[in-house]
Amino acid sequence: MEKVRLNKYLASIGIGSRREIDKMVEEKKIMVNGEYPSPGIKVNIKDKISVDGRLIGKTKEKKVYYLLNKPKKVISAVKDDRGRRTVIDFVKTKERVYPIGRLDYDTEGMIILTNDGDLYNKVIHPKGEVYKKYLIQAAGHIKKINLGQLKAGIKLEDGLTLPAKVRFLKEEGSTTWLTVSIREGRNRQVRRMLDAIGHRVISLTRVKIGTLTMGDLEVGKYRHLTKEEVKYLKNV
Repeated sequence: MEKVRLNKYLASIGIGSRREIDKMVEEKKIMVNGEYPSPGIKVNIKDKISVDGRLIGKTKEKKVYYLLNKPKKVISAVKDDRGRRTVIDFVKTKERVYPIGRLDYDTEGMIILTNDGDLYNKVIHPKGEVYKKYLIQAAGHIKKINLGQLKAGIKLEDGLTLPAKVRFLKEEGSTTWLTVSIREGRNRQVRRMLDAIGHRVISLTRVKIGTLTMGDLEVGKYRHLTKEEVKYLKNV
């Protein structure tokens, strides 16, 4: 399984920012396979990683799975050094959960929280087929040729995006409503894709992860994933 830098991996599952994780490495609060890691070490879910003496994703505690409808102005992390609200603040549980992937600070919608580390790559890895669907209101009227660019792949500063599923919904005043489904998780990816074709995102909501939907779940509320939903994610 592909390995990534330790700070990127732990940041992606909500342990902290990359800077915070680098500091924890310096302070010897993190161990990888029983040893203190060197800066820049690469890891994956097969490695035994402990933070403050607690093993990440491999504990014997009960596995729990939640789906949260994240509000705007909320950080997709376990904690925030600037005191802002995080997704953890909305879920009442005794287990130490973390978000799978991230939603931007100004993006709302579906996010999964769990203490099951093995589920992380199942949902996040771009080689999988777990598409994340976003409902978008963008400034201006988007031409068909630009929609085609989104479908084919957009060249961003960190490389070409994978092909996306795009559906035009309607024009409303001087804006366009559409859905975009992607299977990558780059930082602010959807917003950057729209910026690349000259259309600023006004509102962005993640409405679907694979076959999972929110239904009538209100913003700021959460629910347990069903056994069928967990089974689906594990079998992706």
